[in-house]
Amino acid sequence: MGPDGYEITAATNGGRQVLRLRRYGEVVADCFSVEELRRFVDLADLCEVVTLPFGMARRRQEAVR
Repeated sequence: MGPDGYEITAATNGGRQVLRLRRYGEVVADCFSVEELRRFVDLADLCEVVTLPFGMARRRQEAVR
């Protein structure tokens, strides 16, 4: 995820793997290389979004009881 609502995901287009660039959920481009993607967004500004399983340890403890 990057500033200004940019998000990059892996996808396929015409049977080829692409880097799908979205901005606020709307598809901006399907890029066939990182070099092509760089034309749209500064890669240094991107960060990985990770969903953390908050509360999972507590739920496991409750299930054991």
